[in-house]
Order: sequence, then structure tokens, then C-alpha cells
Amino acid sequence: MSAKTTTARPAATQPATARPAAVSPDTGARTAEAAGVITDARERIDDLDGRIIGLVQERMAVSAVIQRERIGSGGRRVNLSREMEILGHYRDQLGKPGTALAMTLLELCRGRV
Repeated sequence: MSAKTTTARPAATQPATARPAAVSPDTGARTAEAAGVITDARERIDDLDGRIIGLVQERMAVSAVIQRERIGSGGRRVNLSREMEILGHYRDQLGKPGTALAMTLLELCRGRV
């Protein structure tokens, strides 16, 4: 009978560089450099969001003027053909999610119909 010889394999070990670095709790980054980039980018996003909100508020004010003039002249509050143009423009520029964004903007600017 022949005896089978088995050789024991050493346990797998990870090199020190493979260990996960500490994660920045604020950014989820694993390096200080990445955390800095993320922090800077988030500040930019916050600035952009503030500008977008300001533009939406401005759009709401302009829309209120249009509605006031349209209703004051005997017209309807909403011009559906114009809204379809706006929906198409947002869809063409941003894809399907653009339609949802345009619907939200229209609702903010004219209210629910």
C-alpha cells in the first residue's frame, strides 16, 4: 500500500499594504488625499445646489408673472402646449430623468393641475 503524502499549505496571509486603510467617516474615503478631493467636490456641489435653488425660485417668480397676466387677460392658468415643449426640452437634454425633473419644476412653478 502506498501512503499518500500531503503537504500542509501555509495559511494565506495578506501583505501589510492590502489591509484596508481607515475610512474617513465624513467622506467614506480611505486616504487623506481622497478625503480632501471629496470634501472640495462636496463644497462645489453645495454651491451649485444653492445656485440651482436660487434659479428655481427665480423661475417660480417669473412663472407667477406669466400666470397673473394670462389669467388677468381671460386666459387659462396653464398652457399645456408650452408645458409639453418644456418637458420635451428637458427630456432631450437629460434623458428620461429630465422629464421627471421638468414635471417637478412645472409643479413648483404653477402648482398641481
